[in-house]
Amino acid sequence: MRKLYIISFIFFPLFCFTQNDHYTIVDQYAKELESTIIDLRRSFHQFPELSNREFDTSKKIADIMTKMGFQVETGIAITGVVAVLDTGRPGPTVALRADIDGLPIIEDTGLPFASKAIGEYLGEEVGVMHACGHDAHIAMLIGAANIIKRMSSTLNGKIVFVFQPAEEGPPPGEEGGAALMIKEGLIEKYGIDVFFGQHIRSNYELGTIRYKVGGIMAAANKLTIKVKGEQTHGSRPWNGVDPIVVSSQIVMGLQTIVSRQMDITNEPVVISVGKINGGIRNNIIPEEVEMVGTIRTFDTLMLNDIKEKIRRTAINIAKSAGAEVEVLIEDGYPVTENDALLTRAMLPSLYASIGENNVIVSRASTGAEDFSFYAQKVPSLYYLLGAMPKGTSIFEASKHHSPGFYIDEAALIYGVKSLTNLAIDYLNSNPK
Repeated sequence: MRKLYIISFIFFPLFCFTQNDHYTIVDQYAKELESTIIDLRRSFHQFPELSNREFDTSKKIADIMTKMGFQVETGIAITGVVAVLDTGRPGPTVALRADIDGLPIIEDTGLPFASKAIGEYLGEEVGVMHACGHDAHIAMLIGAANIIKRMSSTLNGKIVFVFQPAEEGPPPGEEGGAALMIKEGLIEKYGIDVFFGQHIRSNYELGTIRYKVGGIMAAANKLTIKVKGEQTHGSRPWNGVDPIVVSSQIVMGLQTIVSRQMDITNEPVVISVGKINGGIRNNIIPEEVEMVGTIRTFDTLMLNDIKEKIRRTAINIAKSAGAEVEVLIEDGYPVTENDALLTRAMLPSLYASIGENNVIVSRASTGAEDFSFYAQKVPSLYYLLGAMPKGTSIFEASKHHSPGFYIDEAALIYGVKSLTNLAIDYLNSNPK
């Protein structure tokens, strides 16, 4: 029988504080809540749910936030939860975001709270795991909400706590995630002025935060290439057109776009083919092969150039072999852009949360994030929170989106403090 972690929050008396000493109060509250936040993270880790299917997860979040006294709205973007703290005093509106979905992965960590959940993805039964830290994101945002609630008598404006589903992408044929929340009017309805978000990282040192002005995470576009040949017997390939060989040549040709045709001293570029499907048995050359991949970029002009080069490369390689090709490039997540003025203004909040020497300028990550959609609408700051156990080599660190994904839970207190300090400092420093 799986252990169910029961979470309860203890409320402590409010302290009167000034702008000069609120970091001390936040630090004290965070330490008092640390074990509760860890238990909360484990309870979500044990029972993950896939994108747009986070029904139990969202109910648990809504129940917790309601009991803490927030105005709570559910069913946003299918399974999203939004909780609001309105101080009743004029001021800006700050949004803090956590993503809540898991991934179709069978967990292999051996942890006592490891997931044994089963879900359905693309018509197949799959294991489900929080293999990217979204369980930690939920717990840290709830912890920050708890502290902000206790300190609300000294704040101005509003705080919107956004628990967002489907960050990993909704199932094919469905809408979801940040894009759907925006489409349903999240920003206008609550009058959101700025967004803050964070992502825990298993391969960054514990006790560090990484940030970058401008593009911190890449744009992601889905690439589909269908190669149509002429089916024939595998023993007589000259009687047909082999789409498998053509597809292999296209895969290699795509890599020369990156290595020989793009100025990667400007911004990084990645083209990866992650799926190839074609053929039914060993002695039949099939009629068609489909390849599916991803394009990662940080610059719109470079992306437009890459799209044209991909089409040209695929078409010409196919034509040289007598095959036909269809290239489809779909819009995905845009670049996650940190607003320059906001990012620099909020650095003291991060310094206070984790120590100035532990706040590090990051290189851009070729990972992608749908937090980017919020950043297109309002000034935003998104940063990366280190959670690699001390003494672990970066080469030994667990990988995101893998069965062995593991984080040091000592990182959670830093995430709670940073979200809390960002919200409080922005509200107190930006009268509306």
